[in-house]
Amino acid sequence: MGFLPGPTDPFYELMRPPIDETPAQKTARLKRELDDQRVSDGIDEDIKQDRANKKKERKIVKVLLLGQSESGKSTTLKNFRMRYAQDEWKRERNGWRAVVQLNIVRSIITILKVIEAEMNGDVPADSEDDQTTLNDSNEVEAMKFTDRHQLLMIRLAPLLGVEADLKRRLGAGSEPLPPAATPLSATPFDTRDIGTNVRRKQEFSVRSWKEVLLPEAREGGESSSGQGSDSISSTISGCKDDMKALWEDKAVRLALKRRRLQLNDTAGFFLNDLDRIAARNYTVTDDDIVRARLRTVGIQEHKLIFRQGPWDNPRGSQSGWEWRIFDVGGCRTTRAAWLPYFDNVNVIIFLSPVSVFDQRLEEDKTVNRLEDSIILWTSICSSKLLARTQLILFLNKCDLLRRKLKRGIQVKQYLPSYGDRPNEVITVVKYFREKFKDIQKQHSPESRSVYIYPTTVTDTTATGTTLETVRDGVLRENLAASQLI
Repeated sequence: MGFLPGPTDPFYELMRPPIDETPAQKTARLKRELDDQRVSDGIDEDIKQDRANKKKERKIVKVLLLGQSESGKSTTLKNFRMRYAQDEWKRERNGWRAVVQLNIVRSIITILKVIEAEMNGDVPADSEDDQTTLNDSNEVEAMKFTDRHQLLMIRLAPLLGVEADLKRRLGAGSEPLPPAATPLSATPFDTRDIGTNVRRKQEFSVRSWKEVLLPEAREGGESSSGQGSDSISSTISGCKDDMKALWEDKAVRLALKRRRLQLNDTAGFFLNDLDRIAARNYTVTDDDIVRARLRTVGIQEHKLIFRQGPWDNPRGSQSGWEWRIFDVGGCRTTRAAWLPYFDNVNVIIFLSPVSVFDQRLEEDKTVNRLEDSIILWTSICSSKLLARTQLILFLNKCDLLRRKLKRGIQVKQYLPSYGDRPNEVITVVKYFREKFKDIQKQHSPESRSVYIYPTTVTDTTATGTTLETVRDGVLRENLAASQLI
């Protein structure tokens, strides 16, 4: 029933039904009033819900992890989840076992392909960045493959079947790769150039971690401890000694060097620990999960709730602060997809690997990786859409930088502006810190601070300390913005 004013109300005469109203007209009028009341109630409910949502969103901190491919975004996300989403972390732990095994098997198969190419006399592809050659006659002599290597290839052939089995096990969330030729864009604000395409290298990928790590998320609820898993572990265990012999072989190492093929840091970590990881009763550790590589396509969203610490709870709230962290693909073929996620973002954690000054992008060999990172950082800092977004910069992979400098690689050879500064880690990191900081000052539409941290995100202990500092700083700024402190 709609609102009926009393006789003294000025709207009484206006809203009073006609004196000569027929029963049919009355029925129609009451129906219209009832329909109008439903619409009005619906609007009131929408307003009420909108107010509740806005009140809830004040407690949500939206965080984007940005950076080029292989910069450490997913590893940073793992560190966050390991520390602040421990229940989910524990549920997913067994699922990572198959991922680690796939990492090992794929690394060994890559090495086997190198041996096969060397024995067939295939000429390695040239590289503009690495001028390494085997000039030493002892090295040339050492890089001769024998019947022993042929035997290793035969004995390790079962790993091809293991790779296929592992991909099927993880394949519930697998995603077809984009077309072989894909347009590139240097920043998320660029128009994608259809005329500039890249041919992608085949790599197994999944839509999201959750779809393959949790047993209940897989088709049929397949468990990580099933019969198929036992068969895979048995085969890997049976090949352990041969895998060690292959990885430690001098001719193999020289072949990798000659072909300028650098297995990623993950491969070295796992292959150097085969006695543990290739065992039948292998149990995944936190360090294994942090280093395991599982390529994802699209945007990964994860929620964290902070209930402990001096800055965690907004006034009157018992549930704590909620963070929504988005991990986005860093390849130039996927950066156009970042733009929709910039809306209402509170924090950007940008990862720039400092060890890549002598490397080129996988998707575009004409572009230096450090140059690409600087272009991307400049675009983020200069965006008016992100003018009030808090910026945090991780100068990542300091451990790999240290190894490169120790091998005698000179930064000034690839970065003339570095000049005659000492070729030392602290000096190089300081140089990059000032460079990125100056870019932020020069290009930000509004005055703001940037928080810069040298990191090695595979070091979970040191990264844990950094994340605590980041967490408290972000929440402090959010409380100040909400006028709660």
